[in-house]
Parts: sequence; structure tokens; C-alpha cells
Amino acid sequence: MKKISILVLVLASIALFGCSKGNEVSGRSMKGAYRSVNYIKNRLPTDQRIEFELSFWALRDEIRNKDDFLDKVGGKKPEELIELGKELYQKRKNEGYEKYDQFDNWDQMISHYVQERLDQNKRKKPDSRDKDNRVTYDL
Repeated sequence: MKKISILVLVLASIALFGCSKGNEVSGRSMKGAYRSVNYIKNRLPTDQRIEFELSFWALRDEIRNKDDFLDKVGGKKPEELIELGKELYQKRKNEGYEKYDQFDNWDQMISHYVQERLDQNKRKKPDSRDKDNRVTYDL
């Protein structure tokens, strides 16, 4: 009985240790990074999700070398990645990056993209293929 309780304790410790990096971007490979980003973003609130996505992809656009990019984002938590995104936004804004001219600051850009995402969800049109699959009974 004593051996079983020790075994259970060891297995629980290993499981907790293995799951402790679930909130960090994987830096081992691009596939792992994309998978971890997808996992993390699905667990964030909408406004923070968009900040996280924009930061990740802006950094990916800025750092074209795969190894340098993985070194930069590997092990980062969402808040840290968002801070890197804000720094990159400010750097690009100061350099006169054309796409950022329409925004005065980071928060305005994020609110614009949040609203755009909400509008996309509202505009979904019914699929025309579904009209033939309706079951309507005339009673």
C-alpha cells in the first residue's frame, strides 16, 4: 500500500511538472509554436486574444529567420508576447509603417480589430446549400 501511494504521488508530480508550460509558447519547432499559440489563444478573452494573435504574427513578420523567431518567442507567456508586440508596434509607428498610420496608439488598433472581428461574426450569411436540406412540415 505504501508503494502505491508513493507511485501515485510521483506520477502526480510528473503530470504537474509536464503541464506547467501549457501557458507558454513552445520554442522547439515552428509546428510546436503554432500549436501552442493556437492552444493559448483559445483560452484567452476576446480582446486579449486579438492582442496575442497580432503580436505573434507581427513578430513573425518582423523576424523572418525561423531559429531567431523561435528563440524570441519560445517560453513566453501571453502577457510577455503582447508586450513584445506593443514594443514592435511603437518601433514600426516611429519608423512610419504605413499600416499603422490610421491608428494613434496600440489600444485604438486593438479596439478596431476587436470590432472588426465582432462584425465578421455578425455578417455570416446562411449557407445556400442548406435550403434544400430543410425539413418543413405542413400540418
